[in-house]
Amino acid sequence: MTEQHQSRVVEVSFEVLEWDESVYEEPTEGPRMSRVSIRKRYRGALDGTGTGVVLTAGGTTGGGYVVSERFEGALDGHHGTFVLQHGGLADGSERRTYGTVVPTSGTGQLTGIASRSVEFEHGLLRLEYVL
Repeated sequence: MTEQHQSRVVEVSFEVLEWDESVYEEPTEGPRMSRVSIRKRYRGALDGTGTGVVLTAGGTTGGGYVVSERFEGALDGHHGTFVLQHGGLADGSERRTYGTVVPTSGTGQLTGIASRSVEFEHGLLRLEYVL
């Protein structure tokens, strides 16, 4: 990520509008695996919609997910699109998320966006980015 521009951190609320899950493997032992089509609505400094595919693997005490999600809307008043790739892991009560904006995925006024981190909590996205 270029050091010419100063990074900015935004915390944005979101709601899941659609969650269409399809289980593709459910073994007698080991985690259940699913593919989920998702649509979200973001409000705040990031204002728009996200659509993507979530792959999940989960058992009784742990699990994980990975997502490729295309955002369309405005970030701090700059209009365009970009792709987030993010995921999370849970081991009992311990949870962590990770992610980034896919390099060169920005369009419109979001061309050139780069990120250091993407963190998700229930209903909240924290994005550190440079534009």
